[in-house]
Amino acid sequence: MSLLKRIENNQEQPAVQNRGSKLQELRVKRASPSPGSRDAFVDLKNRIQQKLIAELDPSIDISQTSEVRSTIQEMFETMLVEEQIVLSRNEKRVLFEQIVAEILGFGPLEKYLSVDGITEIMVNGPRQVYIERDGKLQRVNALFEDDEHLMRIIDRIVAPLGRRIDEGSPMVDARLPDGSRVNAVIPPISINGPTLTIRLFAKTPLTIDNLVEFGSITREAVEFLRACIVGRLNIVVSGGTGSGKTTLLNILSNFIPDGDRIVTIENAAELQLRQEHVVTLESRPANVEGRGTVSIRDLVVNSLRMRPDRIVVGEVRSGEALDMLQAMNTGHDGSLTTLHANSPRDALSRLETMVMMSGMELPHRAIREQIASALDLVVHTDRMRDGTRKVVSVSEVQGMEGDVITMSEIFRFEQTSIEDGKVIGRLRPTGLRPKFMYKIREAGIMLPPSIFGIGVRGR
Repeated sequence: MSLLKRIENNQEQPAVQNRGSKLQELRVKRASPSPGSRDAFVDLKNRIQQKLIAELDPSIDISQTSEVRSTIQEMFETMLVEEQIVLSRNEKRVLFEQIVAEILGFGPLEKYLSVDGITEIMVNGPRQVYIERDGKLQRVNALFEDDEHLMRIIDRIVAPLGRRIDEGSPMVDARLPDGSRVNAVIPPISINGPTLTIRLFAKTPLTIDNLVEFGSITREAVEFLRACIVGRLNIVVSGGTGSGKTTLLNILSNFIPDGDRIVTIENAAELQLRQEHVVTLESRPANVEGRGTVSIRDLVVNSLRMRPDRIVVGEVRSGEALDMLQAMNTGHDGSLTTLHANSPRDALSRLETMVMMSGMELPHRAIREQIASALDLVVHTDRMRDGTRKVVSVSEVQGMEGDVITMSEIFRFEQTSIEDGKVIGRLRPTGLRPKFMYKIREAGIMLPPSIFGIGVRGR
């Protein structure tokens, strides 16, 4: 049985013995399978990795990945020969890739970062790693050696961004070079050990055609939303965690005309706008002395002095909601943002609550009038029971009736059945036209009545 096979067979064993003869197993003559084979492999990897790091030129530019990889491979082959270590071709490949992942990448997680279909990686301490693939959670055999190993990977992610994570600041939001969102929590806050959650971006950014193909939205709704964005309507994308809010916001943002100056504001820069005139702002936590915090609210206020045509806020969570509404009400039409909510109606309630978190003593009616005046549309997304993400509601914010904000649903998802565990249904027009149609016409866009289900049989 090969060393690699023995490692796989012993990966889930919590107790490991026979540590005294680990390296001997890997030298010229291979020993028979033993529970210590994985430890031997780990020790060999660590020893060669440390020698490589010690011998690598400190001035080498690790951003030149292909060149550094070639250098490491030459040194790796030389070390195996010098130490008379005999491995099969497959074992040598696995060992080399793990060492390169530790030096240049993100260790045991590296191989999952480039796999299509994986949308989330969840690390619950060094011995427990889960992935979300095609909407379903599953545990994988990726293992870290200990808490310290996992902490090194977390530090490698957050350090280049100027973020820190330690006992004084045990939580951090960060991002990978490709924009994928990262959240890390360490002890004493996390009892299980360091915890890491990575929400991966698709290697090829999704387009609106992809969403239509996946059944997440219909062509009619797409044409309506495109017209709303060109017509400079203020839009909120709401939904639960992992329901596809940021993905949809990113796609909708690409409908903004190229001539507009766009300012994006996020905790961790994720949006990938394709327009040329884009300014990206990112919030900043406090430094070691507890100073230097730049909040989303600070950035929203500052963005108003940057002559933006459009303001795109990745997500509103607290008092910045008031400043966002103020911007929408003072000439910055066509702005976009997201927030967590269970329904379009809940989205307005959450906005009201977040405005009160700003510290301004405003009457409830005044807040609701601000919301009703600022917002035009709420697009609600949901993660269905089969793991798929869909737009389930597109609702117009019409105005006030007494003390209540009135809404009108333009599109609604109708579930017809569940077949082989898949949710079957379609986003259908309700037959109602929004009151803001005049804004769309003023932008030179004429939407056919069929988009709203008017004059179409069977609807």
